[in-house]
Amino acid sequence: MTALREAPTQTPTPIPAPTPTPVPAPVAAPTSVPAPTPGRVPGRGERRGDGPLVLGVRHHGPGSARAVRAALDAGRPAAVLIEGPPEADGLLELAADETMRPPVALLAHAVDDPGRSAFWPFAAFSPEWVAIRWALAHGAAVRFIDLPAAHTLAATDPTWGDGDEEAHPELRIDPIAELAQAAGYDDSERWWEDVIELRVANATADPTAPFTALAEAMGALREAYGHGGHARDLVREAYMRLQVRAARKEFGDDVVVVCGAWHVPALSRKTTATADRALLKGLPKVKTGMTWVPWTHRRLARRSGYGAGIDAPGWYDHLFTAPDRPVERWMTKVAGLLRAEDRLVSSAHVIEAVRLAETLAAMRGRPLAGLGETTDAVRAVMCDGSDVPLDLVRDRLVVGDVLGEVPADAPAVPLQRDLTRLQRSLRLKPEAAEREVELDLRQENDAARSRLLHRLRLLSVGWGEPVAGRGSTGTFRESWRLRWEPELHVRVAEAGVWGTTVASAATARAESRALEATALAEVTSLAERCLLAGLGEALPAVMRALADRAALDTDVGHLAQALPALARSLRYGDVRATDTAALAEVAAGLAERIRVGLPPACTGLDADAATEMRGHLDAVHTALGLLPDSAALLDRWAKALRGIAGRDSVPGVIRGRAARLLLDEGRLGEDEAARLMGLALSPVTPPADAAAWIEGFVGGASGGGMLLLHDERLLALVDDWLTGVTGEAFTDVLPLLRRTFSAYGTGVRRTLGELIARGPSAAATRPEAGVPGFAAHLDEERADGVLPVMRLLLGDDLVGVGR
Repeated sequence: MTALREAPTQTPTPIPAPTPTPVPAPVAAPTSVPAPTPGRVPGRGERRGDGPLVLGVRHHGPGSARAVRAALDAGRPAAVLIEGPPEADGLLELAADETMRPPVALLAHAVDDPGRSAFWPFAAFSPEWVAIRWALAHGAAVRFIDLPAAHTLAATDPTWGDGDEEAHPELRIDPIAELAQAAGYDDSERWWEDVIELRVANATADPTAPFTALAEAMGALREAYGHGGHARDLVREAYMRLQVRAARKEFGDDVVVVCGAWHVPALSRKTTATADRALLKGLPKVKTGMTWVPWTHRRLARRSGYGAGIDAPGWYDHLFTAPDRPVERWMTKVAGLLRAEDRLVSSAHVIEAVRLAETLAAMRGRPLAGLGETTDAVRAVMCDGSDVPLDLVRDRLVVGDVLGEVPADAPAVPLQRDLTRLQRSLRLKPEAAEREVELDLRQENDAARSRLLHRLRLLSVGWGEPVAGRGSTGTFRESWRLRWEPELHVRVAEAGVWGTTVASAATARAESRALEATALAEVTSLAERCLLAGLGEALPAVMRALADRAALDTDVGHLAQALPALARSLRYGDVRATDTAALAEVAAGLAERIRVGLPPACTGLDADAATEMRGHLDAVHTALGLLPDSAALLDRWAKALRGIAGRDSVPGVIRGRAARLLLDEGRLGEDEAARLMGLALSPVTPPADAAAWIEGFVGGASGGGMLLLHDERLLALVDDWLTGVTGEAFTDVLPLLRRTFSAYGTGVRRTLGELIARGPSAAATRPEAGVPGFAAHLDEERADGVLPVMRLLLGDDLVGVGR
């Protein structure tokens, strides 16, 4: 839960990630403060005579929301003033729209810098939201009276205040914690539930009594602590007082103010308008835009970083919306969730959990069972004492993934409107809950979804992230993990500077990135992303940048980093029917330059550089296999690898890797591979270099363990070399060997151990014996047995009609 006022982190801040955001202020009600005598609330048109009625609330509190509604029903004021940015006054009518479903938030952003933004969230159980809806339903004037967002957004590093707030954050107080401590509670949230949330049904007949008591308590705190470490509030309260004065001139005292309880003493204090204006003089100001955006219960939670957050938005929403018997209805919800997760929960469990929660509340002296009692009862009765299913209840119900909705005619930047249109036409609804979607790029709708998600990623709107698919790994399928966060509205607003539609904005952003890129790999990666996003109009600019960078870059490592992205782009182009002729020409040129420059680039490298070059070697080798019409190029590449494999000036890890790539491609015979290994592991070779050759040849996830299993000659060479290494040298090469062989699977390591235990001489004298469990030669008749199944899966054209 939040304090009785906004925490300092609620001051609007730029949004790159979930950050604390400003919102209306909180509500509270004391226990240690005696309740005032009930009194009559004047009706509509009657002058109260003692000034406007100020209702001090706590943000996002269902008890406060109910109390505000009761006070408004009783008083029926002509005007309702609410803590919030006055720039949003023109948007208040949208709150009455049937399609507006909280949680929602007011989003303010600087027009010239959309990243400088702030949110003011509202839930269905927020007292301010209840006041807005009441005023619109009863024809009362409704206005926001807090400091304008134009000033708040301009003060990213505010100088107004006395500086103690930034220099001494420990001086800030939590009003609820102070009142709870005075009442003898060590848990401020439990105190708040006891005196407000769970006692509403037994409240006094005077609907203003809780607010009067709360105002007295806040007055005592303000008298003791001043601004309580929140110096900026002095400026905000000065502006609110000016707005209250203006409303009184128009409506008299028939006005109700709904604000954070912490501000009530300041609004009730007698000051002059001149003094208040002096506090506001010289404040910085920026031009701002304002709109409604959907919000989520998860973003209302304190753990999201929201300064006025609450611990249990889902629980509070339940308390506010349940017509009766909230504990019984809550337990029913929990049972439904656990049943959906295949847990055995019966009606008897629900009945017993309700009884236990009520018993715990009575034992603890609480008026009703609160969240603590219901949680303990669920753990004991429905979760068998385990916190694992209870964590699911906390995540899905206590917090929840409810995503609000705003009317289609709410103000929005053109880019946001185009995105909303695409989401609807592609049936890709934004949801607060994380989900995975599988896209088949052969289907037009899925292909369009893929292009949209890739374009948004180019615009830094991270709605979806590509993930490894559970099904086919072919290039015609994609898997995405989607989750819509409220902050993405800010990202869309920021991206609006690039264009009014998603396609035009992504194209302009890609062209800009191509000009900004300094590394060749950045440009090739950008070309791949443009193909994935279907941005054909951006490709000419990207290709010009690619040609320029490729012509100037002579570093083989840089060229090797760039080629794989181009090769993947060519394959994606085939699937997406994209013209990739220009890419193919650039890719072929890069590959040829890598082949020519590889031998000298591999000499004179230290261990770290050699390991990096080995990675480039693998990446280029894989990429060459993806290039179209690459047979001649692969022949020239194999010749370059053969030269590297036999050159002593090349580090062992690269020579070993080159030999292995040639062996896997069938361009190096087994006898020749054994000869190269024998040379690399000869006694004259330094042990460290020999160990590096072994790592390059059989290390990593390249199937080197299986190679040793199936060729005992190679295994015998490794064994002979290892047994001949001196004790001192063995200590030096042990880490390298451990890294090499630890990458093998458990079964491979066990079988290798069995072969070594059998002895190297046995392996040498029985070269045809093979591995235990395997025949010395292929049984072609048994192998043919799989052909009918392969034809069924792949078709006769791919498998053939017979041998």
